[in-house]
Amino acid sequence: MITILGPTATGKTRLAALVAAKVHGEVISADSRQVYRGMDLGTGKDYADYEVDGSKIPYHLIDIAEPGYEYNVYEYQRDFTVAYQEILSRGKMPILCGGTGLYLEAVLKNYDLHYVPDNQKLRSELEKMSHEELVHLLASCKSLHNVSDITDHTRLIRAIEIQSFRQRFPQYAAPAPGPESRVFGILYDRPALRARITERLQSRLQKGMVVEVQRLLAGGLRPNQLKFYGLEYKFLTQYVLGEITREQMVKLLTIAIHQFAKRQMTWFRRMERSGIRIQWIEGNLPEEDKVKLILDQVNKFV
Repeated sequence: MITILGPTATGKTRLAALVAAKVHGEVISADSRQVYRGMDLGTGKDYADYEVDGSKIPYHLIDIAEPGYEYNVYEYQRDFTVAYQEILSRGKMPILCGGTGLYLEAVLKNYDLHYVPDNQKLRSELEKMSHEELVHLLASCKSLHNVSDITDHTRLIRAIEIQSFRQRFPQYAAPAPGPESRVFGILYDRPALRARITERLQSRLQKGMVVEVQRLLAGGLRPNQLKFYGLEYKFLTQYVLGEITREQMVKLLTIAIHQFAKRQMTWFRRMERSGIRIQWIEGNLPEEDKVKLILDQVNKFV
């Protein structure tokens, strides 16, 4: 697999589509908000990015959930696996692309996120035990490196429930290795990235981002549901409701997106420290040079 990551507004999607066109690939999005239908301008979807030389590059995990639903990393890992296997079955190259560090890392490191159903009978039995007895029981099942599992009573019971499930169904106990991937990141210096973010925000506002939020609210979404998604949806909702002025909305949103991009880079650097090798590509390079650089490295990999 090829992975292309980077902060917001770095041109990840377009680069992934251009690479896909060269390697008969399909793109799997790793964006926690682009999964929602109807949330397009606010999440930075640009379907035109997938058009290369008159052909549409297939993409996955975009527009798969209804707005208002709280999609999570467990569901993402599950849905990624399905898309990944389907792409391989067609003899195509999967290209993971996005900026949501948690989703990227869940795939690249294959987080152990198997669904464990509630066990009400076991919970009833555990509720009768003292906190010390529960800690001792959990310690007999696993190493207690996660302090929150033993200080919070509810999490303590849930941790025992999970361990009990894994003992009964050992096939779920350990994940298989994650997909082997070459990971590339797009990197701009801070002033250049700030300029790109500001320009992109102005473009999306002109294209009707405010109207998009008005439509979502008119469609039945509650303001708090939209604010939950943060960034654009938080400040645009406040503006539509009259809680802040347009000038305040633009200023606050610009600052928030710049801070978000900084947090993304912090996450990617942490991924590197944890053992994921990211080959950084200078953002100002022409697109064809970026594509060539990736293809040269992938050919060595293959």
